[in-house]
Amino acid sequence: MKKILILEDDQELNDGIKLALSNEEYQFFQCRKITEAKKIITDEAIDLILLDLNLPDGHGLVFLKEVRSSSTVPIIIITANNMESDIIIGLESGANDYITKPFSLMILRARVAVQLRQTVPVTKIQIENMTFDFQQMIFVVNGVSVELSKTEQKLLYLLVNNRGATLKREFLIDNIWSGNTDFVDDHALTVTVKRLRKKIDDNPNQPKYIRTVYGLGYSWM
Repeated sequence: MKKILILEDDQELNDGIKLALSNEEYQFFQCRKITEAKKIITDEAIDLILLDLNLPDGHGLVFLKEVRSSSTVPIIIITANNMESDIIIGLESGANDYITKPFSLMILRARVAVQLRQTVPVTKIQIENMTFDFQQMIFVVNGVSVELSKTEQKLLYLLVNNRGATLKREFLIDNIWSGNTDFVDDHALTVTVKRLRKKIDDNPNQPKYIRTVYGLGYSWM
């Protein structure tokens, strides 16, 4: 299921966008303020953000740049600012698309579908001195092949494909041990994280890549 965050301070329009996009494959998170949106993207692995610019607690472009500094999540700006210069600034700031109000609901649906189609999880990733090929199940750190268990592979896959997002412990357990969560001790995730850190980090006691977000879960830094 794709998770869509709608950040729009006009509640009627916010609800209208949700209604227009309603689909059994989408889960919506609605908010009217940047502070609310920040909490949601910390707690959830969001697949798409629909962003208004003129918000009560700040400007959408500032929020956009902050998100883009740590995440590649697709962002569509939806705003009444329709000057050519506004559109250029929005796209140059990191937006994937720019829709001006008023807009056609059919066009909105089509553009949302395009962005979600493009968010296909990457199966081969190069990060600094590491290469992770999930399709071939080849993992190389500092030029040396590393053996990862199935659970370690699943954990790594979820983290690197959601870089910058905090993944809750419950989310990770559900996706790593899918179908068997009733028999999984919560400590199993902690052990898996510890083992993975030992295999990819030079100093697992001071992890560079997998960050513990206390009380919530983990994120890839």
